[in-house]
Amino acid sequence: MIFPLEELIEYNENMYEITSAASRRSYQLSMLKDPEIEENDGKVVSLAARQVFTKEVEFRLEE
Repeated sequence: MIFPLEELIEYNENMYEITSAASRRSYQLSMLKDPEIEENDGKVVSLAARQVFTKEVEFRLEE
């Protein structure tokens, strides 16, 4: 999967929140040098977006 376009189109929540979550997750993945990055052809952002959209990784807002 390159980028989860269907999930992006169907997403009805706050777009800024999920974009921020995917951005932070991509940073985490790159810093950890996660082996799943290579399985995703080195595409860190699309991997992070997929994880967030499919709820493989959950996020929450801090107050």
